Amino acid sequence: MTPLSREAIAARLAQDIQDGWHVNLGIGMPEGVANFLPEGRDILLHSENGILGMGPTPPEGQEDPTLVNAGKKPITMLPGASIFDHAMSFGLIRGRHLNLCVLGGYQVAETGDLANWSLDHGDPIASVGGAMDLAVGAQRIWVMMQHNDKSGAARILEQCTFPLTGSGCVKRVYTDLAVIDVEPEGFVVTEMVAGLTPEELQDRSGAKLRFAEGCGTLPDMTRAA
Repeated sequence: MTPLSREAIAARLAQDIQDGWHVNLGIGMPEGVANFLPEGRDILLHSENGILGMGPTPPEGQEDPTLVNAGKKPITMLPGASIFDHAMSFGLIRGRHLNLCVLGGYQVAETGDLANWSLDHGDPIASVGGAMDLAVGAQRIWVMMQHNDKSGAARILEQCTFPLTGSGCVKRVYTDLAVIDVEPEGFVVTEMVAGLTPEELQDRSGAKLRFAEGCGTLPDMTRAA
């Protein structure tokens, strides 16, 4: 069993973004989704620092220091892209004009609660940024994260133990081991990496998992490409 890389998680998630959607990509792992959007789909990427129409990461050596996303990473802009102030940007978020926001996560609870801004270790630098606005403002929240932390502890839980970013907001989770929907009855696994059994995935999770009928194999889209 080989867990997916961050790039492979991003590539898999990108396949589920629908034509015509306006999408915010959060800081960290979600930024990579911009590099794997399916050709032929009209998808507008939003960044909370005031951009609509972001493109993929620029080739090395072709970065423009005046063009960065909310995580201060270099970006490109597609023809017709717009730049505006924070008031307009957060008006888009709070007005529920975003079809999707992809966020990183530390923990997700079976009720859809999300903790993604503080490990609750007393770090005075921790800041929620715009994540709380996105958690309640976007029409749907998908989370990208490693299935377990560096110590092996579960991040899929019955209840979050870290400070919450949003309550009941997460609809789907993409990890290096599985794709998991958050349903009223809890977590439902729809895909798993090849070679991983349901029992092994359950052992690496901190909440009861249910498995969809015909649960599929989670592909490595980067390797297929």
